[in-house]
Amino acid sequence: MSQFRYKAFSAEGAILEGVVSAQSEREAARQLERRGLSVVSVQSVAASARGRPARGAVRLRQRDLILAFHELATLLGAGVGLAEAVAAQGRSAHHPQLVAAFDGIAAGLRRGQAFSAALEVAGLPLPRYVPTLVRSGEKSGLLGRALQDAVAQMEYDQTVRSEIRQALTYPAVLICAGLGAVVMMFTFVVPKFAGLLKRADDLPLLASAVLNTGMFLRQWYWVVLLLLAGGAVAVARILRDPGKRARWLEALERLPVLGVWRVESETATWARVLATLLSNRVPLMEALGLAQESVGAPGRRARLDEVARNVRSGVPLADALEEQQTLTATGYNLVRVGERSGELPAMLQSLARLCQEAGRARMKQFLALLEPAAILLIGGAIGVIMIGIILAITSANDVVV
Repeated sequence: MSQFRYKAFSAEGAILEGVVSAQSEREAARQLERRGLSVVSVQSVAASARGRPARGAVRLRQRDLILAFHELATLLGAGVGLAEAVAAQGRSAHHPQLVAAFDGIAAGLRRGQAFSAALEVAGLPLPRYVPTLVRSGEKSGLLGRALQDAVAQMEYDQTVRSEIRQALTYPAVLICAGLGAVVMMFTFVVPKFAGLLKRADDLPLLASAVLNTGMFLRQWYWVVLLLLAGGAVAVARILRDPGKRARWLEALERLPVLGVWRVESETATWARVLATLLSNRVPLMEALGLAQESVGAPGRRARLDEVARNVRSGVPLADALEEQQTLTATGYNLVRVGERSGELPAMLQSLARLCQEAGRARMKQFLALLEPAAILLIGGAIGVIMIGIILAITSANDVVV
């Protein structure tokens, strides 16, 4: 059962618009005619959603995507048929993109298309490992479990991103407030004492620098605003460009505390994705390639690509990882034990948990250093401004005396 958006005239000549459920457009038109309506147009909700976004429609959020697939996995785990579960998600989804995607998948299933194939052409922003897990679940007959594992991995990725944003919120607010205070002092407080520049020719260097900076900002504020806006646009473009963003993330790895945290975070994500894929019977070489895509730094991705080539030539995974120096000594030991015992997915999950906990500790350490450093820098800048003003006042008084 699909949904169709219609436009029709009533017996009184009024224009009616709405949505009707039917098996096809023809059946939807017949239902409307039985209700005494003169049909103008009938179009599936999926087609209309693909054709143009609804007015005021918001971007599909990752949490909505995760919730939709969590519900689908729950229905399959409860014994509901695949076609019925997908159709139910199409009816219950609220976002137009989700409605269109599930209706398209349902149509593909009715044509005899595999769920994994229909999912790949649905146009949803899913990680690359999700279709692979779905294909492995179809081959093993455990599609519900495969979807649950995919949802768990997506939830983990979302949790990591949320933790980073939450951890950086307070320092960002602190830094922005401090910079705002410095700009306010330079723009409104310092120019009040600009007359001292005319009354004293031999001001101290610090006083002269503070007063001249304040006058420059007061006179050329629009130039400063343009420069700041240009810098913000440049940063936004860098973050939107995957290649530049990856190089920026790789540069972070060279920083003292933040770099170690970044490496541990990427290692945890890589190990968790690889463990999930292997647990769902994805072949090792294919799993290595997909897990490699979860790594952001180009250099680390290149080393993992070399690891995959070495494993393909017969080198054990632990030895290949150690040769490229991609993990810590504990990580090599866990992978080696997993290969020898046949419990590689479990060992990789253990490695992911260790790196995750270590990454959280590093993040706390970084924030413990960032907050006082920001306070000292901002307080120092305000102190320098105040000292410059005081020196200017005292120097002017000495000239008057």
